[in-house]
Amino acid sequence: MRTARFTLDPAFTVGTVDPRLFGSFVEHLGRCVYTGVFEPGHPTADADGIRGDVLDLVRELGVTAVRYPGGNFVSGYRWEDSVGPVEERPRRLDLAWRSTETNRFGLSEFISFLRKIGPQAEPMMALNLGTRGVAEALQLQEYANHPGGTALSDLRAEHGDKDPFGIRLWCLGNEMDGPWQTGHKTAAEYGRTAAETARAMRQIDPGVQLVACGSSGRSMPTFAAWEATVLQETYDLVDHISLHAYYEPLDGDVDSFLASAVDMETFIEDVVATCDHVGARLKSRKKINLSFDEWNVWYMSRTEEQVSALDWPEAPRLLEDNYSVMDAVVLGSLLIALLRHADRVTVACLAQLVNVIAPIMTEPGGPAWRQTTFFPFAQASRYGRGEVLDVRVDSPTYETKRYGEADLLHATAVRGEDGTVTLFAVNRSRTGPLPLDVALNGLGLTSVVEHSVLADDDPDARNTLAEPERVAPHAAEGTTLDGGRLSAVLEPLSWNVIRLA
Repeated sequence: MRTARFTLDPAFTVGTVDPRLFGSFVEHLGRCVYTGVFEPGHPTADADGIRGDVLDLVRELGVTAVRYPGGNFVSGYRWEDSVGPVEERPRRLDLAWRSTETNRFGLSEFISFLRKIGPQAEPMMALNLGTRGVAEALQLQEYANHPGGTALSDLRAEHGDKDPFGIRLWCLGNEMDGPWQTGHKTAAEYGRTAAETARAMRQIDPGVQLVACGSSGRSMPTFAAWEATVLQETYDLVDHISLHAYYEPLDGDVDSFLASAVDMETFIEDVVATCDHVGARLKSRKKINLSFDEWNVWYMSRTEEQVSALDWPEAPRLLEDNYSVMDAVVLGSLLIALLRHADRVTVACLAQLVNVIAPIMTEPGGPAWRQTTFFPFAQASRYGRGEVLDVRVDSPTYETKRYGEADLLHATAVRGEDGTVTLFAVNRSRTGPLPLDVALNGLGLTSVVEHSVLADDDPDARNTLAEPERVAPHAAEGTTLDGGRLSAVLEPLSWNVIRLA
């Protein structure tokens, strides 16, 4: 096998990683909330019903911004239902997932959950611009953020939350281009609504950070035209535009699945080009950043049948994909794609946090455990903070049906404030190891601190309730740093974290 190579130099960088790149997503969908995050009576639950075992894993995972309460759920969301005395909250039909929402877990409980995670956990609140609009958005903003002395801020205090929630980051709706979305709109309709909402929210607080809905997928027939129309209306009023992408091995095409990040990077670059084109047309120096606020491996082809069979249950088992080593390697590659575009992708949310296509699984009344996908995310969040170095690989390639020729090596590198450098690398080859040679210029690095690998002789190996620790990262052997050159061998179908000091 030919050696894969690249050079690192501190003079050539991409941008600084925004901590919100390691966000996640809690939606009222399936068991993400109920028996996931929230299970009163569980042996580890605290007085507020938050599962302590889940809380420990969430902290270990290293999530930052957490998007809430949807997702498709938000387009039928009435924020008033989710506040006040729990026993007085109404039960509602959730049209998005054919379920019954009890509202036992609401806005206050969500903010309390984030505060228990720690100060790094920032709320990212989605607004219902499907069945509601400007007035309801302003009411929620006042209830959540105004210090006091008004009807809604005083109502929050009456409900037991004297201190404001301090929500800075707001999504102006969700996937409004999708015909599946309750209150689906055309680009022109949505653009006007989003602009009106943004303008009014900034009258209350000029410092809010707002995310306009982009296309809900690169395959949408209106992709790019949607973004251009929406940004024409909102360019000076918003900070981000959203991207959503999910990947699975369609029709058993594993080779293309392993190259999913090729599509993700193209998606990012196309949206950046569209944003900058609108900015040029408006003669604006402002740059719109990207919020990749839904991304993951998701076996979506199984979902429609699951949902259509439901008869309005509470917290059904939905979208509980059990991830393999191969899935974890692809997820790691998607993380690399986000880091490689850290100059413009400043928010990203792994969808979702618990049980629903999630890195953490739970059993009601029982244990919580890490899926295979937990490990790449946790390692990237821990070691992927700092300045992203420009990585341009010279790699052996292979052919894919969906994306053409793809590199076997997918890699990036992040230099921390202390001068250490972490390489994140994926070997997409299913059949053989990949030798790696990296030239290190002007970085002052002298030692390999760690080379961690997630790989397995069985690429279908998984962590389950019966075997929760079947898969975990292990140490690689033979990785050396000598005379400014790093030499390593990447195992077949592997996610690699190489830390240098």
